[in-house]
Amino acid sequence: MNEKKLITGLKQRNEEAFKILVESYKDNIYNLCFSYVRNASEAEDLAQEVFIEVYNAIEKFNANSSLSTWIYRITVNEALQLIRKQKTQKRLGFLYSLFGKEDRYGSYYKEDVHPGVTLENKQRSMVLFGAIDQLSENQRTAFLFNKVEGKSYQEIAEIMQTSVSSVESLLHRAKSNLKKRLKNYYVNKEL
Repeated sequence: MNEKKLITGLKQRNEEAFKILVESYKDNIYNLCFSYVRNASEAEDLAQEVFIEVYNAIEKFNANSSLSTWIYRITVNEALQLIRKQKTQKRLGFLYSLFGKEDRYGSYYKEDVHPGVTLENKQRSMVLFGAIDQLSENQRTAFLFNKVEGKSYQEIAEIMQTSVSSVESLLHRAKSNLKKRLKNYYVNKEL
């Protein structure tokens, strides 16, 4: 089914069109969600929320961008909204970690595998993702789309509704900030 027919089917609330949409995008949406939350069950829940939002908001889609760009934009917005909510609960999370309950990274290292993670050990992964978490929302979004999802600068610009030069700047600043944050860790590890 081509994109135009898919959109028409979605707007008509056609169940088969929705199944095709989910089947076509589920892996990419899950991986992107996982890049933000790094917990399998949270990523699954977040991906489901994304598809519910797509279903509920399809009438607002006006084809100024591709369907995939629109879906990625919804995914980023939902992920950032969840992260903001989690930050307000940060103190509670700290208490949980003190009492040995599973933290944000816990289940990731026990059972989940993500294609964007190439580091060999848990500690380095935690340091890397901790540094990524400290980036501004826009820097983190551009960085994850580029390095984890393999999106081009043009695709990122469309998803983030900005210019290619802004994406280049965001990626440059993200890399620079990560380099600063990770420099001492890697220098100290080599001693």
